[in-house]
Amino acid sequence: MPDNGTAGAQRGRLPRLLLDWGPTLLFNVLAPIITFNLLTAHGTAEPAALLIASGWPVIDLGVYFLLHRRLDEFGIFSLATMALGAISALAYNTTKLIFLKDSALTGLIGLGFLVTLLTARPAMFYFGRKFASGGTPEGIARWNGLWQYEGFRRGQRRLTVIWGVAFLVEASLKAALVFVLSAATMLTVSSILPWAFLGGLIFYTIGYGRRAQARMQAAIPSAAV
Repeated sequence: MPDNGTAGAQRGRLPRLLLDWGPTLLFNVLAPIITFNLLTAHGTAEPAALLIASGWPVIDLGVYFLLHRRLDEFGIFSLATMALGAISALAYNTTKLIFLKDSALTGLIGLGFLVTLLTARPAMFYFGRKFASGGTPEGIARWNGLWQYEGFRRGQRRLTVIWGVAFLVEASLKAALVFVLSAATMLTVSSILPWAFLGGLIFYTIGYGRRAQARMQAAIPSAAV
């Protein structure tokens, strides 16, 4: 049975999760779907409705900044993605091309992950450092120090491959569905599918990280991830 400290920490974790993920789910999933359906039901052209609906993630960035007083790498990446989406929505005449553009962007992200395998440190090293270090100088230094261990380096490269391939699979699936689903259905799918893939990847990564941490602690007691 957990002690009072552990129970308190578990209770405190739920509000933090809701604070972090609540606005994200609202502005990136629910609001775009509702906005698109309402606009098209009142005669707005689908490309224009899709462009307007894509503005909700901008609000998400603003809310995140107000809550955390910072805009990290993920916010900058999301902003760049939305800018490309807005330009594409203005340039293309059909929703199919817009959704295919989104699939192409997802595929490019997957390729980007795989390309980092050729660099000094793969993409998942930096993603892991963001979430595992707590953002403190000490945590970042500790995470950077783990790179000296061969098992840690192998694990980061393996996770980078898995994430890159998963993004490529997601992009291929979304591109195929564009040609068999309506625009409204595709908007719902394109809003939910990335979160399903991301949730699966995060679940796998957390589990893999815990197993790797246990192995490292058994081999090198001082190496706590």
